[in-house]
Amino acid sequence: MAKKIDEEALAEAYNRALALEKAGDIDAAVKAYEEVLAIDPEDHGGAAVRIASMGRGETPVRAPDAYVETLFDQHAEVFEDVLVEQLSYHVPMLVRQRLQELKLDPFKRMLDLGCGTGLTGGTLRDLCEEMTGIDISENMVEIAHEKDIYETLFVAEVEDFLDDNDEDPFDLITATDVLPYLGALEALFFGTAENLTPGGLFIFSSETLPPTDGRLYAVGPHQRFLHAEAYIRDRLIATGFDLVEMTEINVRMQEGQPSPGHLVIARLAG
Repeated sequence: MAKKIDEEALAEAYNRALALEKAGDIDAAVKAYEEVLAIDPEDHGGAAVRIASMGRGETPVRAPDAYVETLFDQHAEVFEDVLVEQLSYHVPMLVRQRLQELKLDPFKRMLDLGCGTGLTGGTLRDLCEEMTGIDISENMVEIAHEKDIYETLFVAEVEDFLDDNDEDPFDLITATDVLPYLGALEALFFGTAENLTPGGLFIFSSETLPPTDGRLYAVGPHQRFLHAEAYIRDRLIATGFDLVEMTEINVRMQEGQPSPGHLVIARLAG
């Protein structure tokens, strides 16, 4: 049984931490975020990710489930407007363009990891016979459901779903804007391989950690995970994928600045 959270103390500590971080007092901000974690160990506010984004503490292997779920549940209603209009997010369209230019479509069964409100599913709908969507946020899945894009929808964490799923394999798995919430990629890549047909395609976007950094992944200034290009390549090969292409893209605009990243297409060796 989860212990009851003292919401007032949590809000006070979190707001104090945010203010200290904004003021540039990193030591005090980290201390305040540690208080937040003590009050709310499940970390609905993403304190661990914020500590890492300031270059302190251990880099988490992924963003806490409670944080990702809360974040997207809260923003579900305005999600598309913010993402497309304010952040100039066009990754689903880029996915469609590359698939068609490389003449890789059509597909029988597609799995859309982190489907959100259905931006990628909607963009690829006419290229796939059957679509399954999965997202950790129930509010997002409800909006996707209303659009009638997917034959099947699940509310689940991506890695858990891939691990537990015993449905027929898919010939296309997409993960647009999923990697920014994951650090370590082993479980995602292995789970994807387990759920693909031989020769099936895995398409995902990532935000780039500069090679000068030396780390495999890190939390960037906007609390999103950045990944080294070499780490992505190595992990794909180790999991049995052949790289079809890795294209440099701008994932989104953040405070007027582009977020450099990659669109990756990999094929499971058959």
